[in-house]
Amino acid sequence: MFASNTTFFLGLGGQTVLRAWLVFQLTGSELKLGLVSAAVAIPMLLVAPLGGAIADRIDRRTLVASGQAMVVVGETIILVLLLTDTLRFWHLLVMATVMGSAFPIMMPARQAIIANVVGRGRLSNAMALNMAAVNTTRVLGPAVAGFLIGAVGLKVAYSINVSLYVLALIGMFGVHSAPPPGNAADESLIKNMREGLRYVLEDRLVLVLLFFGLVPMFLVMPFQNLLVVFTEKIWKVGPEGLGIMSAAAGVGGLIGAILVAWRSESTRRLGMMMFAVCALSLFLVLFAISPWYWLALPMILIANVFAILYSALNNTAIQVLIPDELRGRVSSFLMMSFSLPLLGTLPVSAVAQVVGAPSAVAGAAVLAVLAAVAFYTFSPSLRQMNERLGEAMRE
Repeated sequence: MFASNTTFFLGLGGQTVLRAWLVFQLTGSELKLGLVSAAVAIPMLLVAPLGGAIADRIDRRTLVASGQAMVVVGETIILVLLLTDTLRFWHLLVMATVMGSAFPIMMPARQAIIANVVGRGRLSNAMALNMAAVNTTRVLGPAVAGFLIGAVGLKVAYSINVSLYVLALIGMFGVHSAPPPGNAADESLIKNMREGLRYVLEDRLVLVLLFFGLVPMFLVMPFQNLLVVFTEKIWKVGPEGLGIMSAAAGVGGLIGAILVAWRSESTRRLGMMMFAVCALSLFLVLFAISPWYWLALPMILIANVFAILYSALNNTAIQVLIPDELRGRVSSFLMMSFSLPLLGTLPVSAVAQVVGAPSAVAGAAVLAVLAAVAFYTFSPSLRQMNERLGEAMRE
């Protein structure tokens, strides 16, 4: 499972550069970068509750493999169109929608299956280890993809990336079956979805944590999809520069995941989360206003340390709190942490097209801090988070 996850996310890391480069070369439009991201995000939002309910009903390994197979088919079609010089922007929109539909099917199961393997007691460290592997691929994937575009061309680079998805799919067949716990399969799918929603609505802390994790990420994480605009329009450093920039963000994410694993037993998680979102926003503003590419690199690295620290602490807190028989359904709501930042790319990219990417990214970062402070100020449940987590981890 770990090998398959790593290979899959290595392909996903490379695709962030390849797809952004394709869209910008085809259109030259910041707004159309946002449209492709929205094409991924909207089906993720719509299908996520269904995917989570399914993850609590049938074998989780089967779901992960099925979702990865959808990705392989979609990316193979794009590759064929690219090799035959018939690729158009609308093709990318359609296949982005396919990927957005596949993610909600496999990602709740991918999250839930970790608990099947390690148990609740080791879940924090296991998720941090998985996050470390994911962020290692975020270093290697974009850097290698950017290098390959310049060295051997976009077509060869895309071919290599599709082969990584194929290897990840093959790897999943070596994973043991992971049937879901409980009796969810004995009830209707609609009832399963209602139970997941009811739990989230009734557990005020889980509900607040979901939104506390989503709103700042909605505002700040779209910067990742605008990196191609910074590297092409502002610093003019080409695909290699985009790959290095994306890799620097990945290095920061890796460091952030290691910090989470190191402090996994900390009783001051809320304070760490508030500090992380403030630091993230500060360094993102410094990145956005930097006049030099090489000065912006350490800024984006440090910003992503705090982005992953914030996101991992939030997601792990939710996973610790929820019961195992509802894990897949509640994990489906965590899909919003993937989809909403992508959806946030649309308004941020639209603003960027009018006032420029630096102003759009810096303004969104400031709004993220204000949102986090508002959550802390007006939510008593959030301020009691450390005590609830301590109780859950002692069970």
